[in-house]
Amino acid sequence: MPPTFNQKVIARIPASTTNLGPGFDVLGLALQLYSKVTLETTETDTQVVVSGVDADKIPGTPEHIAFQAVELVFNRSGTRPPKGFKLQIENGIPAIRGLGGSGTAILGGLLTANLLCDSPFSDIELLNFATELEGHPDNVAASLYGGIVVSALEEAQVHTVRLECPPVLSVVLAIPDFPLSTEQARGVLPTSVSFADAIYNTSRSTLLIASIATGQFEMLPVAMKDRLHQPYRASLIPGFDDVAKAATAAGALSVALSGAGPTVAAYCLDHTDQVAEQMKSAFKKHQIVSDIRILKPDVNGASVHIENT
Repeated sequence: MPPTFNQKVIARIPASTTNLGPGFDVLGLALQLYSKVTLETTETDTQVVVSGVDADKIPGTPEHIAFQAVELVFNRSGTRPPKGFKLQIENGIPAIRGLGGSGTAILGGLLTANLLCDSPFSDIELLNFATELEGHPDNVAASLYGGIVVSALEEAQVHTVRLECPPVLSVVLAIPDFPLSTEQARGVLPTSVSFADAIYNTSRSTLLIASIATGQFEMLPVAMKDRLHQPYRASLIPGFDDVAKAATAAGALSVALSGAGPTVAAYCLDHTDQVAEQMKSAFKKHQIVSDIRILKPDVNGASVHIENT
């Protein structure tokens, strides 16, 4: 049976910053910046409506990745779809900036459709679906569960451990006014790395998780260093090195690209206003306008509920 006509389901999904330096495609952190996805059954043709931040960069058609996620849930659950849907995306996350916007859209579609279908799939099954659509688990795992996540993909199955993120940590984001696609950012990466660089990143990513789990934040300046992706992607972001140096000099513990970039994330215990000011100024010296956000980690993850109509 199809869902009852005129049912409405609403999901709220946090943004994410991933890699955290050395944890390429492995580590993710949810942030208190949100998009909302609303799915409603209708008796008319399907409609996709996008509003909010960077709405002009997001397709308002059934080709939208969120609607593909809706169709995936209906197809795999064997639920007969209604005549039409109204899918609304109220976007609160800058698009194509390395903040997990596509992952939040995918999760919004999966979570709302799953609830409309009477929840045939568990969270881990939805995470596997999301990873299938996204291509990697770090963004979607962080946005789904909240906190800090460590994920591994084994034979198309995601294995994730969630860590609590200490509330004393803040993330200062400097978001340049130009997009950078994941495809472009991955295109500059080497096809192989040296054994020494592999050990370098393994040691730092392991140290990073241990330092966060034990609250030893003094380790972050070493633990968040990277040799796998940031040295190559920095060439795509004018002023990256200067922005990182400015943030550290102003009091940030460490600085890393957010996801594939171009957003730069500074991790702080204090001095957030000074760090934000210096990051913005450093980008400006390279003729780059940037939007600054000072955010706390999201610890709750995505939520979804049915709204009575």
